[in-house]
Amino acid sequence: MRDELFADLLESAEEMVEIEQGISTPNPVHVHTYSTLDVKAIRESAGLSRQELADLLCVSYDSVSSWENKRRNPSGLTRKVLSMIEHDPNKMIRELSQAKA
Repeated sequence: MRDELFADLLESAEEMVEIEQGISTPNPVHVHTYSTLDVKAIRESAGLSRQELADLLCVSYDSVSSWENKRRNPSGLTRKVLSMIEHDPNKMIRELSQAKA
């Protein structure tokens, strides 16, 4: 069993090297991609500072900074709200501001 697992691991590593070197291409079924939000562009199009966006979303300034610098990605409800801000900044800022009042 250990030899079989090692052989599978070695085969996977060799395949990875071939893909990296451009010798082969990965099977599309095995390629996973995800989209990230451009939080800085969303914030700037909404006319908000980092601190204003952080306050609006009830998150820390450091979270906004991390998203903008691509160290982390917003997820869950925050991601959905950012997508809604991207789609209609004025409406969402107004709605979120009223909800906080």
